[in-house]
This record gives sequence, structure tokens and C-alpha cells, in this order.
Amino acid sequence: MQTHELLDRFELLYPDNTALSDLRRAYIEKDVSSIVRIIDKNNKADLLRFVMDDHMWGAWPVLDQYAQTQFVKAFKDFYVNDIKIADDCFSRGQLQSKMWIIEQLKKLDLNLGTIFLCAGWYGTLATMLFENEFNIKKIRSFDIDSSCWKIAETFNKPWVMKDWQFKSCTQDIHDIDYSTHVYNVNRSDGTICELTDSPDTIINTSCEHLENFTEWYNKIPTGKLLILQTNNYFDLDEHVNCSKSVEDFGKITPMQKVYFEGELGLEKYSRYMRIGLK
Repeated sequence: MQTHELLDRFELLYPDNTALSDLRRAYIEKDVSSIVRIIDKNNKADLLRFVMDDHMWGAWPVLDQYAQTQFVKAFKDFYVNDIKIADDCFSRGQLQSKMWIIEQLKKLDLNLGTIFLCAGWYGTLATMLFENEFNIKKIRSFDIDSSCWKIAETFNKPWVMKDWQFKSCTQDIHDIDYSTHVYNVNRSDGTICELTDSPDTIINTSCEHLENFTEWYNKIPTGKLLILQTNNYFDLDEHVNCSKSVEDFGKITPMQKVYFEGELGLEKYSRYMRIGLK
């Protein structure tokens, strides 16, 4: 991800943080007023090295000073260790879709308990949920792609270190027992550990990617809290389960109680979300 894109995403995530807006303008436009507003005796050398010399080593301490999020530490780790990740995980559309979840959950004030994050990819939603201090016992992220778990655990390192409040697993979500699931995860030393968990909340923000969706949905027991998203972006081949509207999405995700359903208009498509009890 290019530096200006990363700055843009932090500004998007934290719209009330004027220092991040100033940092982006200082870097991109070399705006003197912005530099003056954020420079201090503690960050002067790093800030000038970043803004004037385009040196990323200067960016990390300044970002850490003003953003104060695990995302900064994770991206620094990827940069330092030359770890390649899919930039789309931090695209504007991805972040806006997840921010929408955070916004609605704040209004609902639900006890999320143990969360199963299905098709969790890099676990960035988990980071956002933890940092917004919802009522969460633990989060378990499942993705069929074996390259995801280490990256997800980097994004969520503080909660991995906190008695495995976060843990990521390589598994097809069709193979999960949503009543009580027994599964394997990797320890930091490479050994395998068996875990057993029962989810209170099941989140799937990638329903458009899921083949045999009804088969998957029918595996979920009655009474589970669901947070589901799909879209109407039919143009991508991997989008095998798009919906035409939120009403259309509701037909394949029947719920006994709906807490929220709505549409979010994005640049290339609309995203649909339903929150409720199976």
C-alpha cells in the first residue's frame, strides 16, 4: 500500500482526529500550516524526515503518536519484515463497510460474547471491535486461506497475547460446528493446540463470496446473534452470492428478530447488512 493511501485510510477511520488530517496534508501537499500544527519537540526529527525526505522510518513514531491504534503497529511490522499483504484489506470500501458495523453495534449495545468471525480474512474487523471496547469475551477468526492466520494475529497481537482473546484458524466455514466447535490453531512455536468454543455471535461480512450459502446458513442454530453483509457487485466472478437489495438478502437470511437492516452506498456497489437473531 502506498504511503498516501495509508494516510488516507487512517484519516477515514478516525475522522475526528485533526492531527491525522494535518499529517496527510503535510506529507502530500507539504502544507506548512499543517506541519506547524502537529510538530513538537518530541516528533520534530521524525516528522521532518517523513514529510521532507519521504522516509517511512519517520512515519511510524508520528503515526503512533497521533493514531494510537494497533493498525499502526501491524503495518509497521509488515513494513519492517517485508511481509506482503493484500492492499484491499484496507481499501476505503472495506473500511467503510466495517465502520458501518461498528456504528450500528454502538447503537444496539449488545453483549457479543464469543464471536465466530467467518471468512475473517486478515481479522481487521476484530481489531476494530476490540478497540471500540464492545462487550466481547473472545473472537475466533476462520478463513480457508492458510496465508491469513499469521497476518490476522499480527493485526490483533495485543489480544492474542491476552490469553488468546483473539485466535485465527485455517478452516472452511462450511466445516464448522456452530453449536460447539473443536478445532486446531497454531501456537507461536509452530505446535498445534486444540480448542473448543461455542459462539454467541456469528459474523460473516463476505456472504457474496460464499457458495452453497443456504447450506451454510442452515448449520447455524436458532437463537445465535448474526451480523451479515453482502453486496450487489455482480461483476466479479468470485461474487457467487450477491443480492439485488436488502429485501432480497433477507429472503436467504431469515431471522426471528431483526435488530437492524440497511443499505450502504459505496463507490462501485451497495452493501447490505442484517443484524438479528437466527
